[in-house]
Amino acid sequence: MQHATPLITTIAIGLTLALAFGVVAHRIKLSPLVGYLLAGIIIGPFTPGYVADQDLAAQLAEIGVVLLMFGVGLHFSLQDLLSVRKIAIPGAIVQILCATLLGMALAHWLGWSAGAGLVFGLALSVASTVVLLRAMQERHLIETERGRIAVGWLIVEDIAMVLALVLLPATAGLMNGSGSDPYWGILAENLLLALGKIVAFIVTMLVVGRRVIPWMLHYMAHTGSRELFRLAVLVIALGTAFGAAELFDVSLALGAFFAGVILSESTLSQHAAKETLPLRDAFAVLFFVSAGMLFDPSIVMRDPIPILGTLFIILFGKSIAAFLIVRIFGYGNATALTVAASLAQIGEFSFILAALGTDLELLPVEGRDLIIAGAILSILFNPLLFAVVDRMLRSDIEPEAPAEPAETPTRRALPPTDLEDHIVLVGHGDFGLVLRNLFREENVPILVIDSDEDAIEALRAEGIEAIPGNAADPDLVAAAGLERARCLVVAIPDGFEAGQVVEQGRAMDAELPIVARARSEEAAEHLAALGADTVVLDRDEVASAIVSHALKKTRPAAPSAKTTKSSYA
Repeated sequence: MQHATPLITTIAIGLTLALAFGVVAHRIKLSPLVGYLLAGIIIGPFTPGYVADQDLAAQLAEIGVVLLMFGVGLHFSLQDLLSVRKIAIPGAIVQILCATLLGMALAHWLGWSAGAGLVFGLALSVASTVVLLRAMQERHLIETERGRIAVGWLIVEDIAMVLALVLLPATAGLMNGSGSDPYWGILAENLLLALGKIVAFIVTMLVVGRRVIPWMLHYMAHTGSRELFRLAVLVIALGTAFGAAELFDVSLALGAFFAGVILSESTLSQHAAKETLPLRDAFAVLFFVSAGMLFDPSIVMRDPIPILGTLFIILFGKSIAAFLIVRIFGYGNATALTVAASLAQIGEFSFILAALGTDLELLPVEGRDLIIAGAILSILFNPLLFAVVDRMLRSDIEPEAPAEPAETPTRRALPPTDLEDHIVLVGHGDFGLVLRNLFREENVPILVIDSDEDAIEALRAEGIEAIPGNAADPDLVAAAGLERARCLVVAIPDGFEAGQVVEQGRAMDAELPIVARARSEEAAEHLAALGADTVVLDRDEVASAIVSHALKKTRPAAPSAKTTKSSYA
């Protein structure tokens, strides 16, 4: 029996090709985003072979946008932004203006309207959140001053683009000449109406959402059901986005962003982010696949000069502007070039703006293709740009961290720990917390490695040495002093991630005692094969503890028959 399954087909083939090309991109040291975009090009209407349903792909991409913006809101840190506000806010605004003007100049040369030039320039001005954060994390720069500047700069760009997404529909009629009376009064009326809706939505979120959303999340957490908690987070993200669009005529992206911002104030925000990460990643992949489907590869042969112009603006135009701004504020070359290189690419917001621009008939299809081509090529060249910066500054590293053999001007080497005969504990969830407390009771020095930045800050506040990041990173593991450690304890419940850590630890020290945790026999065998000396199976240990306690329990002595009779006398 034949079934019409365009949705399943689109998801299955899209994710399969994204996985295949993502793996290839990762193997050749490129961002997997390049692979996802190429997968979309292959199943798009401009290449031979299977063509996915574009309408369904667009709706899946919309869900991806909502979840991406929800994630941006969850990680939005006003404190981090305020710490670098003196450079990040004016710097980002000036850089957006410079890139937008350059984009408008190229659009004017191509014969486009002013509205098309504005959308095109804005799309070229904003860097990809995914690419920038990944580049900063790989180079251990998140906690450095230049890392905070780059991330703060990115937050300002994201906020500016959120405002652009709201204001563009309100002004589209005037910019494309379809308005009935293109006077400033009409423009002011449209802007005030749009801003009024935004203000009404924000007030509603601050007054109602700030109480309802955290309460709902905490209530679901107290049910003890992980399934209901995960479902509640998704309802908050998608429900708020839908409500914002239906009730306030605000974009889905803005609604999801504010839902994330409100939720970020909750103590459960990090847990919420982890619970929705797999689904968010899956739909984010489909978002990039959908963006790739819109790209016509023939434009590379048809319009090579406009593509080169677009790429020049992304890689050099806005990067030079960022470099000069950072230098004007008194920072050194290493900081200026690192920030400039990290911003020399475009990504998810650019695709959102391009799609919105074409839907509003502001941006021609050619402009959308140039934006997608610029994104693919800039993501492709971004690692090469970092390599060029390293070469330029090889002899002039800023004294931001002690010089180590693995350090380059754009990659900060982690200082090694001074601990000896210590326990290296990888993973600090609920299970790791119990282990940490038990080790401290025995007065054993410990060093914790975890990817949760909030957990790391809390540990350091308690005087416990902790390193943020992925424990499979060779530089990070080297900083933990494994050659002097008493033991490596891997408390990560996921067998795949734990296996990477065990393999890395064993490769660095063949004599290192390694104790790992596993949730299944298959995971235990996997970890043992990779070099773990002892693998503790959760199920067996819990069962053993319960049996031990159960066998120690006895009933209170029953009263004698005589006593029983007298009690009823």
